[in-house]
Amino acid sequence: MTQTVRDYPSSVFVVSGGAKGITAQCTIKLAQHQKSKFILLGRSELLETEPEFARDCFEDAALKKRIMEHLISQGEKPTPNSVQKVFNQITSSREIKITLAAITAAGGKAEYISVDITDKSAVQEKLNAAVQRLGEITGIIHGAGNLADKLIEKKTEQDFEKVYTAKVQGLENLLNCVNLEQLQHLVLFSSVTGFYGNIGQTDYAIANEILNKSAQLIKQYHPQSHVVAINWGGWDSGMVTPELKKAFAERGIEIIPVEVGAQMLVNELHPAYHDTAQVVIGHPITLPPAPLDSQLRSYRIRRRMILAENPFLHDHTIAGSPVLPATCAMSWMINACEGLYPGYSYLRCQDFKVLKGITFNENLADEYIIDIQEVTKIDGETIEFQTKIFSINPKGKTQYHFSSFIKLVRKKPPIPIYQSVDLTEDNIITTTGKDFYQNGDSSLFHGPAFQKITRVLNVSPTKLTAECFWEEISLQQQGQFPVNWHNPYTNDISTQSLWLWLSHFHQEVCLPGQLTHSEQFAPTPCNEPFYVSCEIISKTDTGVNANFILHSRTGEIYSQILGAKAVIWPMKLLK
Repeated sequence: MTQTVRDYPSSVFVVSGGAKGITAQCTIKLAQHQKSKFILLGRSELLETEPEFARDCFEDAALKKRIMEHLISQGEKPTPNSVQKVFNQITSSREIKITLAAITAAGGKAEYISVDITDKSAVQEKLNAAVQRLGEITGIIHGAGNLADKLIEKKTEQDFEKVYTAKVQGLENLLNCVNLEQLQHLVLFSSVTGFYGNIGQTDYAIANEILNKSAQLIKQYHPQSHVVAINWGGWDSGMVTPELKKAFAERGIEIIPVEVGAQMLVNELHPAYHDTAQVVIGHPITLPPAPLDSQLRSYRIRRRMILAENPFLHDHTIAGSPVLPATCAMSWMINACEGLYPGYSYLRCQDFKVLKGITFNENLADEYIIDIQEVTKIDGETIEFQTKIFSINPKGKTQYHFSSFIKLVRKKPPIPIYQSVDLTEDNIITTTGKDFYQNGDSSLFHGPAFQKITRVLNVSPTKLTAECFWEEISLQQQGQFPVNWHNPYTNDISTQSLWLWLSHFHQEVCLPGQLTHSEQFAPTPCNEPFYVSCEIISKTDTGVNANFILHSRTGEIYSQILGAKAVIWPMKLLK
């Protein structure tokens, strides 16, 4: 649903880069919803009157021909550069006038100032004069920017300065011209490149990420202002050439239609989003994988884990102390491997073992370390790693906590179908929702972030089928274990089904020991139901083996854990 910003007729917006291109289209759309005053800044010169030879000539080839003829008549020898320079002056001036007219037609008021946004004194002088005419600036839209795309080894210092200063120095210069205590709106045009990175755009990524962090800081110190850094994806405009569109299509990246993107800017200024300082609008950038060589490398990644940085751990407490879920350790290993090879995705985890869990008490180590050893690499197909998480105790002894073999693939396989889906309701276990948890000796110990089994559909001596609904927790709650392709929280929830089966038939409880074979085919959905089919393989007095299949109502398998081994655990030790 389209939302409308409040109408502030007394508002005065300064818009850098606002007279041409997508920033101009956004400004026009904003003027249609908000009858304000707009000061448009740009480097192009506004021609008060066009040269006589250019009048009534709007076809590019014909205009260039007239420019050539004019240069010749002036005794000059036309060159491609000289013709293009005059052509750009004329067409830029025309576009600026069209923007000004469109804002006026929409009910706003606008004027254009030709200025270099990186020239602090010039910006200050010209904006001070504009303020005398239009009133104090109450809003900033910083859309100015430059590109100099090259591989980093080919970039020059001048390339970096050109890209960096337009974004960063430009913002600083604009902020120096306003009273931040009275600023109502600050909109920064950032880019998904700053959020995801992109080949050939290191300078552009750095500059845009600084805009993102600036928005966060300004919002923190000036909460009364509506501050947002919009990380735009590619627009369907002049900067996205047909060749670039083709490249985007090959990578599955959708581009933003101009009309849609302009309306999205208007939507972001709605008061409902006043507290959102950064958004991403557009398709995530997926980098093409770099070619793999044959050398098998090893890596070591260190992490300090603090309870305060991982609030979800308060919902996974055993014997009075928060304990890291085994699925979170698995997720750390998976994310670390994926981070080494962008473009490759997790498919399989084999022989995952819990050697000694990580408990957040006086025994918590100062740091935990992942050792990653590449086992096999096939360019364009797969990479396999052996991973181990360990720590060093105060006596200098190595303590291993988790180990596994991780497989990444370049191309994800088709989503398989679980052939044994059974969603029949037998009404044998009638407990529902939170009554499964913290409600007696044999109930599940998990807190709210993991209390997501809503009901048991059916149960038998060989199987239990549960309906689950995981409400996504905030990134702050997820801490150092965020949901990516692999979701450690829904995978932990799936293993709770074995606990329910064991409690129902044997009045016993268990904890994971080995998740023998795990696979991921699709993201487990958040904020909507999914189903877990727990198949019992075998049980002894000390342990139980089972399969966990996470699937949709129609059987599409999101992920599965096959041959999992759990250890029967005395109930008194869980208290």
